[in-house]
Amino acid sequence: MPRFAVNLSFLFQEDPFLDRFAAAAAQGFEAVEFTFPYDFSPAAVAAAARDAGLQVVLFNTPPGDYAAGERGLAALPARRQDFRAAMMRAFDYAEALACPRIHVIAGVEPAGADRRAMRACYLDNLAWAAEQASGFGRLLLIEPINRRDIPGFYLHDYDEAQRIIEEIGAPNLRLQFDFYHAQIIHGDVTKRFERQLPWSAHVQIANPPDRRGPGDGELDYRFIFDRIDALGYDGWVSCEYRAGEAGTVASLGWIRDYGIRPR
Repeated sequence: MPRFAVNLSFLFQEDPFLDRFAAAAAQGFEAVEFTFPYDFSPAAVAAAARDAGLQVVLFNTPPGDYAAGERGLAALPARRQDFRAAMMRAFDYAEALACPRIHVIAGVEPAGADRRAMRACYLDNLAWAAEQASGFGRLLLIEPINRRDIPGFYLHDYDEAQRIIEEIGAPNLRLQFDFYHAQIIHGDVTKRFERQLPWSAHVQIANPPDRRGPGDGELDYRFIFDRIDALGYDGWVSCEYRAGEAGTVASLGWIRDYGIRPR
């Protein structure tokens, strides 16, 4: 049976962020992730997780100037020093939260960007970050994101992500496999997951075309969960979907069959 976590930036939006930890625990979750914790102090986020009895399993590096459209800095040559400062900030949060994984966000291609220069910057930054992360005992993840949701996102191919991981060769740099993005980008997701499982260290789920939960979209997640089990993946499977108008609790009906029930 998959081990389910929940993304607090997508679900439980009925509550303020720090209250979502208790709301997730009340629904039976034991682990959470989120996108950006940086509006709150490390101590405040750690206390919310601790008080709810939850493990924090993943969050993202700072995105840069989000209001200006930045979605990560790792592949942006002009922001190299800013990336390294952002990476150190992420390590501070990971330490406070006892979080083992950090998603290093690649970023959006600026107009007229040279992709070769971006790739060289991305590899250099990831290699540096992986070396730093080894000293902190952290695992770094990279994730391809479809360009329908984030136009111009630099890393938008799972084969390229695998090549990058192989080229860098750091044991603590792995793939974040999101079935939602993989389906939109490539299709044939269960076969793709089977091929790329050796590089994958975290899984996220949502249902295309509208990023809803299992049972509300084009993917048969019962089949996918059976395949995840059959392939021997034992990491976290995080719910990173939009609940819809009915709200988070109503969207969780499917998960009751997998042993996660309100406390």
